[in-house]
Amino acid sequence: MYLAPEKKAEIFSKYGKSANDTGNTDAQIALFTYRINHLTEHLKNNRHDYNTERSLVKLVGKRRSLLDYKMKKDIVAYRELIKELGIRK
Repeated sequence: MYLAPEKKAEIFSKYGKSANDTGNTDAQIALFTYRINHLTEHLKNNRHDYNTERSLVKLVGKRRSLLDYKMKKDIVAYRELIKELGIRK
């Protein structure tokens, strides 16, 4: 399993308020970014895995929606987050 509960808790504790704070926008964006990076690496080796490709596109759309929300609420925090996660935009 690529996403162990320990890794998930680590992401939430780093970007959220605590390890149990799964609803924080920053934590969700960080989790989506981790999953997107994993699926991208998978698709580099398995080009014809169309189900994973569709999942990746949906995940990118969800992350984009959360990033748009974050940008509307707090532009400074948005810029810090995309710089820290290494997201192009």
